[in-house]
Amino acid sequence: MSVRTRPPFCGLDAAMEVISGKWKVLILWALRDGHRRFGELRRLVPGVSEKVLIQQLRELEADGIVLREMFAEAPLRVEYSLTARGTALDEALKPLGAWGREHLAVRA
Repeated sequence: MSVRTRPPFCGLDAAMEVISGKWKVLILWALRDGHRRFGELRRLVPGVSEKVLIQQLRELEADGIVLREMFAEAPLRVEYSLTARGTALDEALKPLGAWGREHLAVRA
């Protein structure tokens, strides 16, 4: 959860506040195809610790990007998915991903 001490300078500043952190963009990428359980996310975002993944998911949920659904079954099942706001953010990040793929090839 980000704690702002000042209003955003511009739209890009506001967007960067939401996706700041090493793992948030990768979590968005992992959720782009629909609902995922925590274990699936952990596998799809290699290198992230359980503690950090939980923290980042909570922050994305607080910002209205990720929806956390609990199902009352035994054993308890929790799924994460993108909200409409999260899907819109994912769409906004697609050109950045395309730029990265294009310029990553240049470095190889």
